[in-house]
Amino acid sequence: MSNVVIVGGGPAGISAALYTVRAGLATTVIHTGVSALCKAHAIENYYGFALPVSGEALAMSGLEQARRLGVTLIQDEVTGIGYDGKFSVQTVSGQYPADFVILATGSPRTAPRIPGLSEHEGAGVSYCAVCDAFFYRGKHVAVLGEGEYALHEVDALLPVVRSVTLLTNGKEPDIAIPQDVQLDTREIAAIEGETAVERIRFTSGGVLAANGVFVAFGVAGSAELARKVGALTHGNRIVVDQMMATNVPGLYACGDCAGGMLQISKAVYEGALAGTAVVHAAREKEAG
Repeated sequence: MSNVVIVGGGPAGISAALYTVRAGLATTVIHTGVSALCKAHAIENYYGFALPVSGEALAMSGLEQARRLGVTLIQDEVTGIGYDGKFSVQTVSGQYPADFVILATGSPRTAPRIPGLSEHEGAGVSYCAVCDAFFYRGKHVAVLGEGEYALHEVDALLPVVRSVTLLTNGKEPDIAIPQDVQLDTREIAAIEGETAVERIRFTSGGVLAANGVFVAFGVAGSAELARKVGALTHGNRIVVDQMMATNVPGLYACGDCAGGMLQISKAVYEGALAGTAVVHAAREKEAG
């Protein structure tokens, strides 16, 4: 029997899970326990509630609904996705094989406002170590971040590049730093270079020479995860067709990460589309 892993436990992810699990597919939802929906104090423009409902109450109700129907809920942080004909969703605590993956982690986080960061995107600034490590073989690179996602990018770079420096931009890291990695907690003033990244300048006045900078602040968003397996993106939006399928067979995306109107009703609808599309694809696959 085919199985599906859904990354994200918000309205889009849970909506997709309801369709896949009720169709008999083994369904796992991996979520961080933190959803943008939980920040909404009162929601009164969503169907079915005579009185305003808090975002947290709605989110918790959705998770409980999925659990009751047989969805496996795992609270963990997804750090990467591998694909070799079958998917492998990597988390801080383990790996989960899947025939189908649905990305539904919501809208992307805001990149740090560092002068020179956006200007050097594609010219030394990258958001995917798995995708771009090859271009920096034998060179000096830096990773911007302080959590598990940053550590995942560091691990992907170490076997390829000459050196890796973890830059936390004034924050203290909450991870164990590998022995071969330099740690620099200074606050960053700018990323500089003529036609490509050449150095990082700090507010203290010092500089660090580097050929590349990999951005990995916070938790990996859907767009970053999609890029790791070759899915097309447009900025921080994942490119999907009318049934929420990406260009990678078996990979779907729905909700805020697919762009458009950032509303619960839209996320639920797209989750339903993605879920039913996966069900159809699974049945065709099993039929041979």
